[in-house]
Amino acid sequence: MQNTRLNNLFDAIARQLGQWFLNPWRRLSLLLLSFLFGFFLGTAVSTTAGQKAELDIVIAAFLVFLTEVTSRIFYNRNFFARRSLLVESLNILKVGFTYSLFIEAFKLGS
Repeated sequence: MQNTRLNNLFDAIARQLGQWFLNPWRRLSLLLLSFLFGFFLGTAVSTTAGQKAELDIVIAAFLVFLTEVTSRIFYNRNFFARRSLLVESLNILKVGFTYSLFIEAFKLGS
């Protein structure tokens, strides 16, 4: 990639955000927000997909595919050598999403 001013700006912003998230409390708060957003996303997807009841199987297959791809990325052997915040927050989002779907299933069963 070329060394332009815009590219240098984005690199500086990414570097500063990386330094900012090295603090354990900020990292934990970001992961907690990721979990809660995954929980919200799971509730929103299940209610909107169940509303029309036309594409339930396609949406379920797509969601299973996304969770499996996320698991493949997170549990890769090379991941533990480099602990990326983006990949870790994506995995926590997946956990919140899955937890939300289990809670929705228990609501429907009662």
